[in-house]
Formats: sequence, structure tokens, C-alpha cells
Amino acid sequence: MSDTGKNDMTEAPNPFMPSPDDMQHWGSVIGRAQQMMLEYALGQANDGNTSAAALFDPAKWLDNPATQMWTQQSSKMWEQGVAFWTSLASIGQPIAPDAPPEAAKDRRFTDPDWTANPVFAMIRQTYGLLADQMLATTRQLEGPDAAARAKMEFAAKAMADAMAPTNLALTNPEVIKRAVETRGESLLKGLRHMLNDLSRGQLSHVDPDAFEVGVNIATTPGKVIHETDLYQLIHYTPTTKEVLGVPLLIFPPWINRFYILDLNPAKSFVAWAVEQGLSVFVVSWKSADASMKDVVWDDYIAAQVDAIDTVRAVLDVPAVHTIGYCVAGTTLAATLAMLSARGEADKVKSVTFFTAQVDFEHAGDLKMFVDDSYLALLEQLSAPGFLDGRYMAATFNSLRGRDLIWNYVVSNYLLGNDYPPFDLLYWNGDTTNLPAKWHRQYLVDLYRDNRMVIPNSLSVLGTPIDLRKITTPAYIQAGREDHIAPLASVWRLMDHLSGPKTFLLAGSGHIAGVVNPPAAGKYQYWTGDSKSATLDDFVANASETKGSWWPHWIEWISVQDSAKTPVKGARIPGKGAKKAIEDAPGRYVKQR
Repeated sequence: MSDTGKNDMTEAPNPFMPSPDDMQHWGSVIGRAQQMMLEYALGQANDGNTSAAALFDPAKWLDNPATQMWTQQSSKMWEQGVAFWTSLASIGQPIAPDAPPEAAKDRRFTDPDWTANPVFAMIRQTYGLLADQMLATTRQLEGPDAAARAKMEFAAKAMADAMAPTNLALTNPEVIKRAVETRGESLLKGLRHMLNDLSRGQLSHVDPDAFEVGVNIATTPGKVIHETDLYQLIHYTPTTKEVLGVPLLIFPPWINRFYILDLNPAKSFVAWAVEQGLSVFVVSWKSADASMKDVVWDDYIAAQVDAIDTVRAVLDVPAVHTIGYCVAGTTLAATLAMLSARGEADKVKSVTFFTAQVDFEHAGDLKMFVDDSYLALLEQLSAPGFLDGRYMAATFNSLRGRDLIWNYVVSNYLLGNDYPPFDLLYWNGDTTNLPAKWHRQYLVDLYRDNRMVIPNSLSVLGTPIDLRKITTPAYIQAGREDHIAPLASVWRLMDHLSGPKTFLLAGSGHIAGVVNPPAAGKYQYWTGDSKSATLDDFVANASETKGSWWPHWIEWISVQDSAKTPVKGARIPGKGAKKAIEDAPGRYVKQR
């Protein structure tokens, strides 16, 4: 027989089956996995760990009645799906391996075997059929009001994402092939990742040890010049000989660390603003602990006023430019309304809102987390007087569960991939605790009852507020794909403020839509007639510009007041009446 004939008879190795020669190695992998799980269990027992890690413990999930119901329903649906495909086969109908157009765009099913292999093609198509059936059934139910229907549809989508065959090792061809190729080492590495996350009580998107705040992230030079029990005030070192006379004071959201605006020199809005000749100050909020159990919204507004007055006093200037990002922008609007009511609006020269909301009618999926059952759960979780930031992180991740949860379950746990050294993902996992009383107040008064847009319905520091009294020039930035502060919701600022307003629509979402440095050359933004009656009118006539919107903003700032002053004395951090307490980024941003 010829060599060609011999080669034809040689069977190619099955990528889905371990080689008999590798069985000893697989035995070693199983033994090491058992040892790792035993060490984890002993460690948890010794630590008496009953914290947030319990939420990530599969044993606890199985005790949940909702989980049990989901398990029963999903099993029934898979049985129905298998019966469906079996019936097609029995009457001679082909089970086509070709992916439908919508599946071809689904990044979860990019492995060729989802199409080429009949078994996985059937699994994929069965899942698609059942997921579509689940969503269609939810949408066709009669009786629920709009809010209840939205909750049901959100839950159905979340369930559909959770039951995807890509999330299980035995129904994901890429995972099986990787395990066979690595002789089980990929599964062992993934198990190590999972146990580490269980110990932390948080899903990791990036190696927690890849970055250190103040070393290779949040490194723009500056000094902490002022400190209270709620925040530290950072003054950044100028890099120009002259600066604009009116300084810039940035209020980041306290539900995240401030350094989203100072990730690294290439991405830092703070460093860029300094380079443009601005005296830049940033508030770094303290992560809540039990001592902050009585902190409420008024305290954050008082802190904003204190920061404004501190900067004015240090530099001996009558007013400051301000930026409020997300929830800090909401609070900044309340601060401005209060200052206007008290006749002190001239303390603020301009206000810029980064993806901020004041009218919560169209606040998106987050509104589903304000019903009585969720508020009761929050009360239980916040027993120490503060809400562990990991719960809030899990809530935000659930809004994009497919991308921010299951994508990493597959990559980190099933495939055993190395974590990417991505600073944005590190920041996303660097959670901040929230004062319990304030958090509930915010959800009830704003998200649920939408009281901020009702004139004089809310009072802050004893002063009733009316957003219509705000005449401060405002720059309002929104993200086209923002799922946390939806575009339609941010637009409502245009309806409630009375001063001159400039609206800008940025490409991308809540983070990338804001953190988009000019040097990156990414995305785009739209400008148009800010006197448009509706968002649709604005979008219909807006002009698109490629790249970052930051240059557009700095031009707007310069128009407000272009006067400059030399960099000397108090314009240098720590050289004025407020001496340096410590180097930026300070202690508060590092506290857990």
C-alpha cells in the first residue's frame, strides 16, 4: 500500500476528545482542582466569610427560589427544543447548520463549530429558538402595565443571556477544544480565577494586581490641599506659564473612583485640561463606612458648596467653572438651584454636565431597581449603615449582562484566559461604598418619584429648589449609546434649565463617550441647534464631527471668560493659604 493510502487511512485527532496518552495528565488536573476547592472551602470557613462573597457562591444560588424556578423552566424549554428538532428529523426535514443572519452577528457564536458541526449547530439554533420564544411570550402577555412589562422583559433578556450554551463548558465547542488542547490546564486556570473571585466577592474583569493607584494609574501631578470627612480636594500642578483666570472644579460621581478622568497620561481628561491652561481642581469622595450612616443628599450638596467656596478663597476669584459627572451632575444641578434661590448663583461661572440626569422619567433600565422589594433588599444589605460597592457594581454589570458578566465568565473561568491589562476595566472593578440613607433617598426621591423636576418639591439645606431658576451657562454632554444615563433622559436638562445652553451628543456611551482624548482619533460628536424644541429636532439637523469633543468644550469654556493670569503663588498647589496635605491622588481614593 502506498504512503498516500496509509495517510488516507490515518484518522485526524478528535479536537473534542482527550488523547488516551493524556489521561494521566487529566488525572493530575482533577487532583489539583480538588485540592484548590478544598483549600478555598477551608479558607472560607476559617475566615467566617459571610460577606458579599455569598452572592457569588453557586451553592447559595441554588438555595434561591427564583434560581430553582429558572432552572426548572430552562430545563423544560431545552426538552421542548430537543423534541422540536427530533420531530423535524423524524419527518425528514434537514437540520440546517447555517446560522441565521442575526446569529451571524452574535459574538458569542463566532467559533466555526457553531455552524459547521451539526451537534453544536443544533444547540445554537435550539437556544435561539427558545430565547426568541421567551421574549415573544413576555411581550405578548396581557395585563401588566408598562413598568411591569419592562421588568419582565428585562428579566427575560437576562435569563436568555444566562442560559446561553456558550456559558457551559460541555456545550461550548471553543471551551472543549481549549481544554483538550491544554490537557485540562485551561479549566484549572479558570477554576483558580473563579475561586479568587469568590473570595473577593466580585467578578474580575482585569488582574487586580495589574495597576496601583498613584503609580501607574491616576498619576497626574498635584496636591491634596483640603480635606473633610466626606471628600478631599486635589489641586493639579499647572504645565503652562499662564492659566485662565477662572479655575475648573470637577465633581466626579461618588459611586465610582474619581480617576476615571485620570486613567493614564494618554487618556486623562484632567491632564489634558491642565495642558489647555486651566487651573484644575478635582473632588475625591470618601468611600462610605459605618461612620457615614447618617449622611444624606444635603451633605453632598454642602460638600459641593464647600469645595466651590474653598477654590474661590484659595485663588481669590469670584467664581469657578464646574463639571458634574453622572450623579454628581444631578447634585450639582440641585446645588445651583439652591445657590440661585439664595442669590449666590454668581459663585459659578459655568456648569458642564457629563451624562447627568435631573428628570428621571426616561432613566432607562435602572428604574427597575426602585420597587418595594428591591428597596427592602437594599435595607438588608445596608445594615452596617452603608452599601458595599460590590452590590452596586453587580447592578451596573447586570444592565449589560452579556458583555460585562457572561463574556467574562466564559473568558476567565471556562477558557482560562489571562486577564487583559486594561486600566478602564480596573477602574470599573474598583468599587466605592455608598451611605445607606442617602442611597435610598436618591432612589426614592429621584428615580422613583421624580421629584427634582417638580418645583419646590425638594429642599436642600433648608432651601426649596426649582431648576427653572438656574441661569448659569450650561454645556450638556450626552452619550448616544449610554445605558446608564440614556440620551433622552439627559436631553431633559434642556427643558428645565433657564440659562444659555449648549447641547453636544457624543459617540459611544457613559464612559467612552466622555473619556475620548483627541489623540485617540476615536468616535465622533454631533452639534446643532441647542434651541431645538425636541431631541428629535436636534438630531435631525445636527452636524457630525469626527474625533473627540474635548476641543469643542474648551472653546466653549474660553468664550465664557478668556482672561488669563500668570502661574504663581496660589496657582501652584500648596503655595496659597491652603498648604499641601499630601500628593495626589490622596488617601481617600485608596480606601476600601
